[in-house]
Amino acid sequence: MKRLSLLVSLLAMLLCGGVASAQVAESPEWATKIKAEGLGRSQIEELSQYMTDFLGSRLTASQQKRRADALMVEKLKELGLSNPRTAFATEFTRGGWDVVKTYAAMTAPYYCAFSVNPRAWSGSTNGLVKGECVVFDVQSKEDLEKYRGKVTGKILLMPSSASTAIRFEPLATRYTEEQLETLTEDNRANVAARPAAGRMPANYRASNDLRQLISEFYKTEKPLCIVNGSGTFNVPSGSGVSYRAGDPEPLPEINMPLEDHGRMVRLIQRGEKVEMELELINKFSDDKEVHNIYAEIPGTDPKLKDEIVLLGAHFDSWHGGTGAADNASGCIVMVEAMRILKELGFQPKRTIRLALWGGEEQGLYGSSGYRDQYLYADGKKLPGFDKFALYLNMDNGSGRFRGIYLERNDAAFPFFEAWMKSIESLGFQYLSPRTTGSTDHVSFTRLGLPAYQFIQDELEYGRTYHTIMDTYERLSQGDLRVDATIVAWLAACAANDPNKIPVNPTANLSQPPRPF
Repeated sequence: MKRLSLLVSLLAMLLCGGVASAQVAESPEWATKIKAEGLGRSQIEELSQYMTDFLGSRLTASQQKRRADALMVEKLKELGLSNPRTAFATEFTRGGWDVVKTYAAMTAPYYCAFSVNPRAWSGSTNGLVKGECVVFDVQSKEDLEKYRGKVTGKILLMPSSASTAIRFEPLATRYTEEQLETLTEDNRANVAARPAAGRMPANYRASNDLRQLISEFYKTEKPLCIVNGSGTFNVPSGSGVSYRAGDPEPLPEINMPLEDHGRMVRLIQRGEKVEMELELINKFSDDKEVHNIYAEIPGTDPKLKDEIVLLGAHFDSWHGGTGAADNASGCIVMVEAMRILKELGFQPKRTIRLALWGGEEQGLYGSSGYRDQYLYADGKKLPGFDKFALYLNMDNGSGRFRGIYLERNDAAFPFFEAWMKSIESLGFQYLSPRTTGSTDHVSFTRLGLPAYQFIQDELEYGRTYHTIMDTYERLSQGDLRVDATIVAWLAACAANDPNKIPVNPTANLSQPPRPF
């Protein structure tokens, strides 16, 4: 790692005309203060309980999310941050949706109550309903016709191809040194070019056409409910259905763990009559906006105070659990980092802004809205573009930071080389030239702006996120303390460094950012 990053740093200095040699970190005294506050006087435990147990789930545009937004602003006021507020980000065509009641059980050939999770934006049953279960295996238009006239008033079990085989790998893992060293290798030559925008594989079009036919089939045949096998270890997952506010209410639809779903499918295949009873009450609301939450530590330098060091994580979650690992964990770390700096009386030259995004799970709505309002819109740079100093994002559970992905921006290496020296003892040692995707920093990296996601130990993230098990218990408190300390230090360095990371020169601003 050190050999590669040194070479990249030297290259960056040459490309930037020697400017990179001026990179400086904050003083060792500030490193000591930040570590003492972040590791010795942490409020991670309090913030963890607040953002999970107390705030609950935070589905985009739901009434639960609106409640959480208001309470989070009050918490930021309590912490003494400047101008905590909610702000409109963008329109959201699905509207609001909240769970009121969920009950599902098999009643024949014997009784068994199940743990299920309604799919977001799906409809309600007409009170307590009962019906026979049918395996609805449709792979073509011809298959669909076989069910016509046979599913009215029935409960449809959708087939699942997910594996339930025993796995012998550990459920929770940390990166090995070998894996981390691999991440520091530049893989640009091995990455295939993305297909041109607008080109859609033929099989995707065929699948989409079949989905449309099935949707029309439901409208005329009127089954009681759709049951999906989704989730393992007897824990259902979270997901949503296609819906736009004002459309007819979709059919009731639930996710059920593969184990319970598979049991009913196997019983039907043995010739048994399987029946269920359900009561699902879901409430739609006419709330078609995504909101973000902001707060600041204002900059103090007359020439630099309008430049922004942005710390962010998405505040929205799915509705089954309390969105702990995904992504209260990221919000906890970013809020704690702000608290550390505020508590210590740190006076940044640039403004440090906290952003807790809405609508990430449905397509980066909150961060894209921020980009469109302040940075870049209609093919033009906005005033905030040249004031953008750095964005640090967290969205991979509560595992420890091991380094950072620098998104093929070679000019970023000298900055992080200088800044990381005081936090290497916390395990933050690896700089990767690679890209990583699928979360809010992508809204900014598409413009070449310096926006980065951390290399982070996975722990058991893949098992628990987007499920009803994503609760307080999934948080690693010790790791979160370290992560918040690292973020506080990097934010302090970025806010006071005489220079800022250049925009990636390979970004093509003539191409509009692609949707998520």
